[in-house]
Amino acid sequence: MAGNDAKKLADKLFPIYDDEDVAIVDIPPEQRRLHTETYDFSISTLMDYLKSGAVFIPDFQRKYVWNRGQASRLIESLIIQCPIPVIYLNQERDERLSVIDGNQRLNSIKLFIEDGFELQGLTAYPELEGNLFSSLDPRFRRHILNRTLRCITILKETHPQIKIDVFERINTGAVQLNPQEIRHGIYHGPLFIMIDEVSEEKVWKDLTGIKNDTRMKNNELILRAFALSYSDVQYRKPLKRFLNEFSSNYKDIEGNLVLEWKSGFLKALNNINRLFGKKAFRVLNERLEPQVKNFNSALFDAVIVAFITGRYNQALVNDINDATRDAFLRQFQRVITEPRFDEAITSGTSATQLVHYRINAMRDFIEGYFR
Repeated sequence: MAGNDAKKLADKLFPIYDDEDVAIVDIPPEQRRLHTETYDFSISTLMDYLKSGAVFIPDFQRKYVWNRGQASRLIESLIIQCPIPVIYLNQERDERLSVIDGNQRLNSIKLFIEDGFELQGLTAYPELEGNLFSSLDPRFRRHILNRTLRCITILKETHPQIKIDVFERINTGAVQLNPQEIRHGIYHGPLFIMIDEVSEEKVWKDLTGIKNDTRMKNNELILRAFALSYSDVQYRKPLKRFLNEFSSNYKDIEGNLVLEWKSGFLKALNNINRLFGKKAFRVLNERLEPQVKNFNSALFDAVIVAFITGRYNQALVNDINDATRDAFLRQFQRVITEPRFDEAITSGTSATQLVHYRINAMRDFIEGYFR
């Protein structure tokens, strides 16, 4: 008996999430081919492309982590004609090229050409120590600008899931990209711009407690809410593939729909804030206090989707006050501690049946309470 209690406690504190790889074999064989083109761009051309926006470094890739010594050695490598690793680019729908791998190299070169640092720590040409780009002999400057970098471009004809697989294979940055950061690079458009905006809303930060999010955890949670609320295809595991496919299908949604989704999401957040406050998305004990400080992402799915898609009486939600809130929370606590619902938010939380069950059960509760 004690062992079962301990397991239940562990399930609550440390929910088990399935992290299955997306199956490439689910893609038709004729669509699994990687479409690429190879270019040898001069440094001068690449700098012009970066300046014009024809080549760009996505927001999530822009963190510059190289020190001056590393950047200086790269410049020295250009001077001595040492081979430089390939730059990988992704062709966007508008024909622009986003950098998949190589942003530290490109940023270092751009920074040096703009006189952003003096050369230091050189081994082949220590005579050049302390020079800015502008202070180098013109022959050195021309030599650097004329050097070429091999660039492999993944063309837009490539299936989105194949692109993601390639991203993961060539993900060689100082900090390995997580799935949401990769999505942000491949599917960036009106949907993801709106998600960025929502993630900065005060009510969102207050409810989730996620303040300094440097790895797009906020964005993935918000994407999950939209996907589970609006996808034309019913959810089925794995979650990673479901989110990838939704991101691909809705990458370029029209402005009116973006505004509608954003408005619906913020309305849901404000309702949740009125009803739960700091207790939102937390499993509550019998005293109606959170069992743990951190919120439960599976419970988040159920609650946010219920308030986005449910048909409930908004006036009754607006009428909730300090005197009536506990009665609502008491009923809520009974729902989420019912054995099957408890399983749906603590163990194997991305399983298809459990996702559907917890969302439907929570929507039924909200609609029934506020009808």
